[in-house]
Amino acid sequence: MKLRRTIATVLGGLLMCLPILGCSKNDDGKKVIRLSEVTHSIFYAPLYVAIGNGYFGDYGIEVKLSNGNGANNVMTAIASHSVDIGLMGPEATVYCHVEGQKDYPVIFGQLTQRDGSFLVAKNPEPDFEWSDTAGKHILAGRKGGMPAMTLQYVMNQAGVDTSGGNFDTTVQFDVMVGAFEGSNSCDYTTMFEPTASEFVAAGKGYIVASVGEASGYVPYTAFSAKKSYIEKNKDTVTDFLRAIVRGYNFIQENDAETVAKVLESSFAGTSVASIAAALENYRDIDAWCHSPVMKEESFILLQDIMENAGELSARADYATAVDNSIANVVAAELL
Repeated sequence: MKLRRTIATVLGGLLMCLPILGCSKNDDGKKVIRLSEVTHSIFYAPLYVAIGNGYFGDYGIEVKLSNGNGANNVMTAIASHSVDIGLMGPEATVYCHVEGQKDYPVIFGQLTQRDGSFLVAKNPEPDFEWSDTAGKHILAGRKGGMPAMTLQYVMNQAGVDTSGGNFDTTVQFDVMVGAFEGSNSCDYTTMFEPTASEFVAAGKGYIVASVGEASGYVPYTAFSAKKSYIEKNKDTVTDFLRAIVRGYNFIQENDAETVAKVLESSFAGTSVASIAAALENYRDIDAWCHSPVMKEESFILLQDIMENAGELSARADYATAVDNSIANVVAAELL
């Protein structure tokens, strides 16, 4: 429970002493939203489409995007007012509610409904079964984070014991690929797109399974902000979510290559063909939410996964941790 304690300790001090701030404006008079993403991945394609197609600008919003490299870092940035909105696994918000934070973060929109990682092996395994991971060394991600917890849930559902040292949560998410490539002892790791496809194309490994396909529908990534921020900037947050849903609609209405060309500016150095292939992989597993509304049954499953990983000391209340009032309005308008 180290991650939960770390988040709680940092936020406990910050939330009590910092003032409530509203949106600032840039020189053009646009409202500025400072958004921190947990990592940079095509998994979050609706966000980048909204940026690339100028949907935020249509609502008078400028998004300043930063990479938090981990949900704990994103949540700390929200607490310190370094950012306004965080795109991350909802587990970080759950931890804050369990610890009883006062000006607590609230989930106001869901983006993805599957785990977006793929299990990568050093050797080809065309007949792979999840039971094959038994006794193997797996770089699983940071303890307490959604990638590791969802992977553990899938393996446990397949009857695999993850209590030993082979289920390795000692390597930080942003260095897992390098650690896997440089290790002779690691059998598997998980990667998001386009990293997974590029790793395979370089002849370094093989995608053997989709974690998201195996786990089922999970509220994997969502937008969270402090309750006070949402209350003070409701119109701006509503327009923000409108732009996101328009990004999702664009993906649904166009072929992968068309969408890839829009995303090209967000993924410098990645070819349109690679981006398109990654988009198809995510379409195949139905990765993106059809609606930004987070359902209660999904929230329950999220906490089931967290409990399975031994990371939850108590349950967070859905009605308190999730505010669908804005998402319901936007979904009714645009979907």
